[in-house]
Amino acid sequence: MQDDTPGRQIDRAIGSSLRELRQSRAQSARRLAEQSGISAAMVSRIENGLVSPSIDTLAALAEALEVPIVSLFREARTDHTDYTLVRHGQGLKSTRLAGGHSHEYVNLALHSRKDLRFQARRVKLLRDEWRPPTYVGHGVVFVQVLEGQARYRYGEAQFTLSAGDSISVDAELNHGFEEVLTPEFVFLTVQAERP
Repeated sequence: MQDDTPGRQIDRAIGSSLRELRQSRAQSARRLAEQSGISAAMVSRIENGLVSPSIDTLAALAEALEVPIVSLFREARTDHTDYTLVRHGQGLKSTRLAGGHSHEYVNLALHSRKDLRFQARRVKLLRDEWRPPTYVGHGVVFVQVLEGQARYRYGEAQFTLSAGDSISVDAELNHGFEEVLTPEFVFLTVQAERP
């Protein structure tokens, strides 16, 4: 009976990744052993998931394969993963009120993990006398214009964005739409940050 404890599952995942990386480079286990300074027997035991290799061993193997050490963990999976599927015209519709301004948006995706927060929204701004809000945050923001035209500010820089244009910014600097130039302005915004 195979040991299915989390530690053994990770050992097997590392072994599988190591074998796949080695074979994709048409490299023998013996050659990898010579380049890494790890014995051929140990390389075989790691590939078969029979041992828990040390970080030093993994670092030596990754260096010999010319890959980042994290590549050896690519087959290791968490207990769960999430996905969000939003069909055409669907999503969680919301309205944001900010001072005298309001705008509509549709949440298309939201993922919160211990290492990453990711969200995607479709936003519609209307041209009115109130200025849309500006933001300061963390991570990276991507904007793809779907319809209309508006003026966007990033720090001291200003850009006129039209349908088909996109911009990606570091969210640490003051950013946002200054003025909507057409009756409606629709864009997709994606933000990724550490929680």
